[in-house]
Amino acid sequence: MPDLCDLQIHVNGQQTFFLHEKVLSRFCGKLRKIITEEKRRSQIRKSGIEIDDFPGGAEGFELISRFCYNNGSITITVSNVSLLHCCAVSLGMTEKLSSCNLLHQTETFLEGLFYWSWTDILTSLRTCESFFSFADSCGLIQKLMNSLLAKIAQNSDVSVLFASSSSSSSSPDTPNGLFLRTSNKAAWWFEDLTILSPKIIQQFLKTLGAFGSDNNNLVLTRFLLHYLKTATQCKANNNNLISRSEYTGLADTAVHGVVLMGRTAFSCRSLFWVLRIVSGFGLSRECRAGLEKLIGGLLDQATLDDLLICGHNGGAYDVNLVVRLIRLFVDHDKVVCVPRMMNLGRLIDKYLREIAPDQSLKISKFLAIAESLPDYARDSFDGVYRAIDIYLESHPALPLEERSRLCRCLNYDKLSLEACKDLAKNPRIPPRIAVQALASQGSNFVKEKDTKKKTIKNPSSMKNSTQMVLYKKNKSASDHHQISFSPVDAESEHMRLNLQRMQWKVVELEKVCQEMKGQMSRMVKTPSHNRALPRLC
Repeated sequence: MPDLCDLQIHVNGQQTFFLHEKVLSRFCGKLRKIITEEKRRSQIRKSGIEIDDFPGGAEGFELISRFCYNNGSITITVSNVSLLHCCAVSLGMTEKLSSCNLLHQTETFLEGLFYWSWTDILTSLRTCESFFSFADSCGLIQKLMNSLLAKIAQNSDVSVLFASSSSSSSSPDTPNGLFLRTSNKAAWWFEDLTILSPKIIQQFLKTLGAFGSDNNNLVLTRFLLHYLKTATQCKANNNNLISRSEYTGLADTAVHGVVLMGRTAFSCRSLFWVLRIVSGFGLSRECRAGLEKLIGGLLDQATLDDLLICGHNGGAYDVNLVVRLIRLFVDHDKVVCVPRMMNLGRLIDKYLREIAPDQSLKISKFLAIAESLPDYARDSFDGVYRAIDIYLESHPALPLEERSRLCRCLNYDKLSLEACKDLAKNPRIPPRIAVQALASQGSNFVKEKDTKKKTIKNPSSMKNSTQMVLYKKNKSASDHHQISFSPVDAESEHMRLNLQRMQWKVVELEKVCQEMKGQMSRMVKTPSHNRALPRLC
């Protein structure tokens, strides 16, 4: 066999073919040229010929060998025409060497491209994935792409517009000025195109002039999100075998479209859905910042589920993201109406309670969330206190200093009486914090009491000075006696009742303080080896 085969060809360092020089030289111009040059060096019979970057590798060269040994004949189908065409271009299999050579046969087959079925076009495009760069450089990808777009135009409500007025929409060749105008609903071709590689989808967008920052089409944006979502599912099923870098350009393109359309096309919940999809594909810093800014401006419309995004580096939740979004909302136009801010305050308190049990959540992250809102965002800090209690319960090993540090985000003046009493009895709260909370609560009652007294002593400062007039029927029901009370008397009665209620609250607080002081004094008297954990009740 070695005597019969006088030519060795090593293809892409993968496989060696033992062939006949005359058989291949008859059809392959490039091989003929290489063989002639190698003969002059007298090295061909020793080491053979090296061919690198050959389209399709060993599979493609095997098809070429069959064509040559079959006297220039091979069955061409939509499944192999792309590979055969690229191999023929690579080896220079033109009409100059042999009539009806392989390049002529593939070009003839591709002339009917415009009449292929939708499935045939997708099949042929998919076969180009392993040799995409070569197929793109020889113009094959563009031909297939134009035919694909023509099929979309023929079978949907898409209008295909051309830069050249002399061009026809029925032509298989499409100029560079092609773009789409469609309705805002999902198209039938979305799912079919998910079988194509990112490189081909990227070329699809470039053909439409909608890649990267040029994307201003809502339908293409929705298609990209659908494509990336499908890729994410495949990524999970294939154990992360898909490279993130292949999809980065597509993810950036999708985000450019989302940011451009903004809140007119996407709700707050939809934007969080977009963020979850594209985050796994390595977004550029610019695109991520644009998307987060858009979400931040609508953060008060979010739900708790929206904020519960999985974290990175071992964290259960992406707390850093939520902190950034809150800051963007607070800084949005530097003016946010109070009701919106208070809605966000209630949402963040729920979020704090949800993430508090996470064992990997650091105190600094908890405080970053709790302190990211201005004070007026909360009319009550009861929710923050409950979140702190959950955190302390889930992290029992925290030292006293850390527990005190955690409580710094509380505004004692905005704690309800019930929350303040519970705080004082809570064994997980440092005693010093409990005393401060009770003292602040008592101080507030005293201030309110003094304010009410001043108001009673200065009735002239009251804005409303109208009289209250009552009519009382006499026994004969014939006359009416007008009884007049000044507004000062009515207000005084109202204030007296309020002061009574406040005094009862102060008494309750004083009782709690006394109980706590007594318990603390007992702790001091008890020997350290017999001392039990205090329970403030």
